[in-house]
Parts: sequence; C-alpha cells; structure tokens
Amino acid sequence: MRIAFLGPVGTYGEQAAQRLAALEQIPNPELVPQVGIRAVVKALADGSCEAAVVPVENSVEGGVTACLDALWEHAELRVSRALVLPIRHALLGSGPIEGISEVLSHPQALAQCSQWLADHVPTALQLPTSSTAEAARMVAGSRFRAAIASQQAAQEHGLEVLAYPINDVPGNCTRFLLLRRGERSLDGPLASLAFSLHSNQPGALLQALSCFAQLALNMSRIESRPSKREMGEYIFFVDLELPQGPQPLQQALRELQPLCEHLAVFGAYPLTQLDAL
Repeated sequence: MRIAFLGPVGTYGEQAAQRLAALEQIPNPELVPQVGIRAVVKALADGSCEAAVVPVENSVEGGVTACLDALWEHAELRVSRALVLPIRHALLGSGPIEGISEVLSHPQALAQCSQWLADHVPTALQLPTSSTAEAARMVAGSRFRAAIASQQAAQEHGLEVLAYPINDVPGNCTRFLLLRRGERSLDGPLASLAFSLHSNQPGALLQALSCFAQLALNMSRIESRPSKREMGEYIFFVDLELPQGPQPLQQALRELQPLCEHLAVFGAYPLTQLDAL
C-alpha cells in the first residue's frame, strides 16, 4: 500500500505514517513523500496513493488550516484512524548557536518554538519552509543557518543537535489523520464532520449545534474556516465523541442535514495517543 505523507523523509508526518500503518496492520507500506499538505491529500484523491497521513491539529497552535481546507475540497475521503504524536523539536545545524543568523522550519514549528528563539537567537531571521525535514535538508552544510526539526531529521541530513527540546510548551503534540477512500463508518469513539449553513442569520449556528447537544453528543473540537466565496461565510469543522455508539450520531445528522447548504461526514474512527519518550 502506498501512503502519502508530508515529506521529505525525517518529518513528524513520516513518523506518524509509520505508526498509523502499524496500528492498521498494513504490511510493507510504501511511504510516498509529498511537497505540501494539499499534495498529500491530492495524491489520495487522484488514486496515486491508497492512503494519506496529514496533520490536522496541534495542541499549541490549533488547527492546521491547509489540512482543513483540503478535507473540505475532497469530502469524498474518509478518516480511517487518528494518532496523537508528541512533538519534541530540536535545533539542528553545523555551527555554534552563537553564529546562527537564520532559522528555517515549517511555520507551525517556528510558532511552537517562538519564545525559545526569542530567548536564545533573538536576532536570527525566521524563514518558513514546507516541512521541518525540508528545513533540515536546506541548512545542511551551512554554519550560519539552523533548522527546527526532529532528532531523526538530524540523522537523515548529517546535522548536529544544537539544542533539545526547544518547544515552548512541554506537552506539545499533534493529531494526525489516516485518510482513505471508500465507504465511511459511523461506528467509532470519535467522528469528524464539516458543514456550511444556508444563511448567516441570528441563531443559525446555535440551531445547528443544538442537534448535537440534544442528543448528549460532546464536541471535542469546533473550528471555523472562511468559505472563500464571500466575507462572513464560514465552514464549521466539528469532532464528536460517541460513547453510546453510532445511533445518536445518525439521528443528529438527520436533524442537521436540512439546516446545511453542504454537509461532509468524514466518518467515525479510533484514536491512539502516544506517550512522550
């Protein structure tokens, strides 16, 4: 099975893909690196890969907007499983910290280490890259550039670990989704869906959310994204806990459907939380 992930090799996405493949008991998976989250989802949507692993939410920086937008664009995809991966960033380079004038990494990683950077390399220019491992690749051989990435990326690209860990929040973690094609299940401990409403009127969102509240379905996450069609029009992404099985979710979807212009149900699935090393 070919599994797309945010590459190159050495990213947290690759670590998550390896763990998710093991949890799904996928024999001999072929991990296929992609440039950008949209490319990861597109590789699955167009059939060049049979699965895709994407980061959807970080405990410090919140939702990964590129992932949410890609999911909405490809509502035919389903979530097969989720994994919460502890994130421990390292500063990687080939020269001393005192000589670092540029720090490269994915925007989320830069944000997750912003206070550490301000304290230890306050004059260094922060440059965004498509992934943490791509940042490690780009700084290899430079004595004035450093990357924020995993310790695994240091091994992959021949870099020194200049500092570890450098996250501002010790409990930093990211939730990854394993996406597949095919029929989605409504039976699982957690479900994800997204919807847009017919009109922006007082109480419209409250009415939609009451479909969950009346059936005692707890929302573990709700997030909005612009529809990109007009100002003030939003798409709402919701995660629901399903302790009573699929029946309350099925009833909630029946009540929610007439209120929505579009409703995308990504399915119910298991979630695994890994402990930090």
